Amino acid sequence: MKKLLTVALAGALAAGCADNAKNRITMKPYPDTRRSEVVENYHGTQVADPYRWLEDADSAETAAWVAAENEVTFDYLSQIPYRDAVRARLTELWDYPKTGVPTRVGEWYFVFRNDGLQNQSVLYRQKGLDGAPEVFLDPNTLSDDGTVALADVSFSRDHRWCAYAVAAAGSDWVKIHVRDVATGTDTGEVIEWVKFSGAVWAPDSRGFYYSCYEAPSDGNIYSAQNQFQMVYYHALGTPQSADVRVYRDPSHPLRYFHGEASDDGRWLFVSGSEGTSGTELLYRAAGESRFRVLFPGFRYDYAVVHAEGDTAWIYTNDGAPNFRLASIDLANPSQGLRDVIAENPESKLEWVSTVGGYFVAQWLVDASSRVSQHRMDGTPVRDIELATLGTAAGFAGEKEDTSTFYSLSTYTAPPTIYSLDLETGASKVFDRPEVAFNPDDFTTEQIFFESADGTRVPMFVMHKKGLLLDGSNPTYLYGYGGFNISLTPAFSPARVMFMEQGGVYVEVNLRGGGEYGERWHEAGMLDRKQNVFDDFIAAAGHLIANRYTSPAKLAIAGGSNGGLLVGAAMTQRPDLFAVALPAVGVMDMLRYHKFTVGWGWSVEYGNSDDPAQFEYIYKYSPLHNLRAGTCYPATLITTADHDDRVVPAHSFKFAAELQHSQSCDAPVLIRIETNAGHGAGKPTSKRIDEAADIWSFVLQNTNTKFVR
Repeated sequence: MKKLLTVALAGALAAGCADNAKNRITMKPYPDTRRSEVVENYHGTQVADPYRWLEDADSAETAAWVAAENEVTFDYLSQIPYRDAVRARLTELWDYPKTGVPTRVGEWYFVFRNDGLQNQSVLYRQKGLDGAPEVFLDPNTLSDDGTVALADVSFSRDHRWCAYAVAAAGSDWVKIHVRDVATGTDTGEVIEWVKFSGAVWAPDSRGFYYSCYEAPSDGNIYSAQNQFQMVYYHALGTPQSADVRVYRDPSHPLRYFHGEASDDGRWLFVSGSEGTSGTELLYRAAGESRFRVLFPGFRYDYAVVHAEGDTAWIYTNDGAPNFRLASIDLANPSQGLRDVIAENPESKLEWVSTVGGYFVAQWLVDASSRVSQHRMDGTPVRDIELATLGTAAGFAGEKEDTSTFYSLSTYTAPPTIYSLDLETGASKVFDRPEVAFNPDDFTTEQIFFESADGTRVPMFVMHKKGLLLDGSNPTYLYGYGGFNISLTPAFSPARVMFMEQGGVYVEVNLRGGGEYGERWHEAGMLDRKQNVFDDFIAAAGHLIANRYTSPAKLAIAGGSNGGLLVGAAMTQRPDLFAVALPAVGVMDMLRYHKFTVGWGWSVEYGNSDDPAQFEYIYKYSPLHNLRAGTCYPATLITTADHDDRVVPAHSFKFAAELQHSQSCDAPVLIRIETNAGHGAGKPTSKRIDEAADIWSFVLQNTNTKFVR
């Protein structure tokens, strides 16, 4: 589709204004993307797939298309007059020292730190809390551009060894290395073809368990479907070829498996899953060769929190939609689960950790954290007093610890790290970062609105204090709504920059997430997925009706499953939004399960191989609901060439079809990051560059003047 687009501020066009000619952007023509004649029959329905060829990420034609699209996109972005000023302010806001939650390993305390703009945080260690920090592992030295990241770090139980997993260019594939804690040198052992797994140390510290796949036979490591995940045991000092296979299921190629041992080594567990929810838990005693089923799958979730002697403590939603902690006698499992920390109908039990001979329970109440401490029999000790409403995380440690650490995050200030005395329940600040803005200048409120079916849905709304609600504020509405994932308060420097410009930042807790337990999750999955989109659209309507913003000022955003959310919302209600920002989204709902680990999402979405599931998926699949002759919002699609979770073909095909369908001058751009993946481990430099481009695009297309 070749046409030269002269775009004034798209937000001004949407509002019917034409007084911003001095900031006009002249777009290069979109690439003349070839449309093929591919048509596929889905249970009697003929579905065209003209851009099927873009699924081949390694072809010369796709590479040329990527280059041509990036040329159009970056030429457009370069013409936004305040793009450099946005990047400069983001850099200032990002540049503050960041400290993670410390972990005690023998006489050492290990903690991640970042001096502000380092591409990857560095793992330091110090003897005692007052010792001098020294670098233990610096991932910035593993690549020239900061694109090699740590995906997992674990220490052996005797504190002698550190296993760390590294990922290159954002890929889900990792390699596990082993480092001697005393000397800080690597042993030379490398474990390859590991995915969604780190090292899980055996109790005797002589080796660890991990999950891996066979090496892809066709060399297409970033898009080929992954099958037959296996659990292996690696003995220290031996090559990977000598590793012992612990578990493989030859009858079910599309399952995940994870292995771990009880603290005393008496039991070995393997957790299996057919997707992102629902597990089957297997177990065997030391010396046994065959696994038995402890909890059959896959109706409920089961996770081993702790196991010692013949008792295992299980975090589960079996009989408890809001989750509970229960125990089971492994010698007599027929007796079933017994409550240790019972389900609370008013709040979701988010997780339970063990430290110092206690359980620490983390709860969600209206998407904010509450924390309680319990004895091992479940008896309450106390509620942990948190300094403010926010998201608490951490509370890990060993049995002999008398204290633990946790972080507390809010939307308007970066995480503060606290130490918690387990005997008194008192918290003490360990690290509070200094930032280049005043958090007290901003306010956060939680408001509730009704969705299309009357369901009460919450959202957090943030902005500068004293902001006038007259419908003129640029607003950024973010959502996810899936996979039992909860959106809770978390800090981002980019949001501060936007709010400094008079922006309103909104995060909505859609159905499909985990904020209110399994019932909330199930209300937004499979044939009920439309509820998620209805919630999101209703959130936009509420913001407009209450004059936080207007359609000419409203941007919507989401990533991964949230990218699907944005794609569905903009195709169902293109009139409601000025800007759409789908990131690494699942856009082709008919073929997502054919790539890498996409099959694992079928328990959440359903898939097109099933005639009944095809019917409801096809109705909302973003790629298949674009209509020629429609004016869609100004759209900036973001993806990456090494995304092997949601392969970039989703975004490629959606961008090509959207450019073909667009009937007005609102730009349709795709920003394709090179040497990057789904998002995890992305270096700071790339994060800032991407944020500068996204927020400049939002300001430009909501007709918002940047004020330094």
